[in-house]
Amino acid sequence: MDKVDLKIDWATHEAAKYAVEHWHYSKTLPPPPLVYIGVWEGKFIGCIVFSRGACLNLLKPYGLKQTEGCELVRVALTVHVSSVTKIIKIAILFLKKTNPGLRLIVSFADPMHGHLGGIYQGGNWIYTGETSPDYFHIDKKGKRWHSRQVRKTGVPVKQYGAYRKTPDPKNMTLVNTLGKHRYLMPLDKEMAKQIESLRKPYPKRPTKAISSDQEESGGAVPTRTLQSNSGDV
Repeated sequence: MDKVDLKIDWATHEAAKYAVEHWHYSKTLPPPPLVYIGVWEGKFIGCIVFSRGACLNLLKPYGLKQTEGCELVRVALTVHVSSVTKIIKIAILFLKKTNPGLRLIVSFADPMHGHLGGIYQGGNWIYTGETSPDYFHIDKKGKRWHSRQVRKTGVPVKQYGAYRKTPDPKNMTLVNTLGKHRYLMPLDKEMAKQIESLRKPYPKRPTKAISSDQEESGGAVPTRTLQSNSGDV
C-alpha cells in the first residue's frame, strides 16, 4: 500500500456540514456547541465531530463535570487509505493536546444502522453495554426529533446548553429504537483505572451478516475547509 500524508487539523463548520451531509448516514450535524476536526490525505476527506453531548448527565456516572469530557458524535469520511481507527486515534490526541482538561470521551454505535462499534473495538475503547431502548419522532418534512426534543405542551427544553422550542408529537410518526452500544475512551491513567471495571466483552456480529461501521461515498470537496480558531469541547 502506498504511503499517504495523513493530516489532522481544525475544520470549519461549512466543511463539517458538507462531510456529514455527503459521507455520514445521519446527513445532519447535532446542535452546537461542536468541535470540528478535519482529515486530509492530500485532499479533504472528512471530519471528526465532538460535542458536549445531548444528555446533561452524560458524564455523571463517571463523576466528571461537563467540561471534563465530551461525546464523539460524527465520523464522516469519504474514501480513504488510513484506517478509521487510526484517524480517530490521531484526532483524539489532537483534541486532548488543545483541551488538556478533558478526561473522557464517550461514543455510541447504533445497531439500528447495523453498527456494533468496530472502529472503537479496534482502538481498544472500553465497552460498557447498551443504553435503554428509546424512540424518536419524524415530522412531515422528514426531520428526525429525539424523544427529549418534543413535548405536547410545547414548553422549551434545555438542549445543548440552550432552551429550544419543543414541537407537539401529535402529527409526527413515532419510531421505536434499540439501545445503543456505549464505548468509553479514558484520556488519563487515573480515569482508565476508574472505569476499567465497567468493561464488558465486545458485541459480535453474526457470521453471515456483512456491514460497515463507516458509510463511505465519493463526492466533490468543499473549497474552504480550514478553521483559523479552535473551540473548547
